[in-house]
Amino acid sequence: MKKYISIFALALVLGLGLASCNTETNEPAGGTAVEKMAGHWMVDIDAVDDNGVPIDGGEHYFGYDEARIPLFTYNTAADEDNKMWIDDNGWFDLSWYYGNKAYPNYSFKCVVNVDQNNLTFTSNDAENFSGDFGITIEDGKILKGAGRQSNGSPADSIVFYVKYTEDPWYPDDGYAKYKISGVRYAGF
Repeated sequence: MKKYISIFALALVLGLGLASCNTETNEPAGGTAVEKMAGHWMVDIDAVDDNGVPIDGGEHYFGYDEARIPLFTYNTAADEDNKMWIDDNGWFDLSWYYGNKAYPNYSFKCVVNVDQNNLTFTSNDAENFSGDFGITIEDGKILKGAGRQSNGSPADSIVFYVKYTEDPWYPDDGYAKYKISGVRYAGF
């Protein structure tokens, strides 16, 4: 009897599944409104002066040495063509990295304004949904094919500057902002 009930249940589920696949009313799969700017990036962080030049000791300021860290750009829930999320997924949290709660959490997850025609993005004192401070993102841009993967193949690159409100280490450490730069992750 269990065998017949199981077969009947399977047939019912398959029948309902096939009945719901009406290709005339389903929308085709597609990208998001910011698809050409969205991505998974591998970036470096440098503490820089007002001119964008790394300060002495500012290269790889967050202690990651030669390793690049992940960064993500993606559409908002409303799928707006003039806004996107930029998210470090917690990698910029110095208190976690160094195991010292006295160090600042520079993580960020915020919505930036985008200009898709020029592949640029900015924010001005945006709400930060991840770290301890408000964030301003300046001069953000994506450069198609301008970067290089570690094997030399071309890749899109990303670059922008970050300033935090109430940054506890500024100006004592001699920097004005952070430069974030890297390439689109290729999956290798």
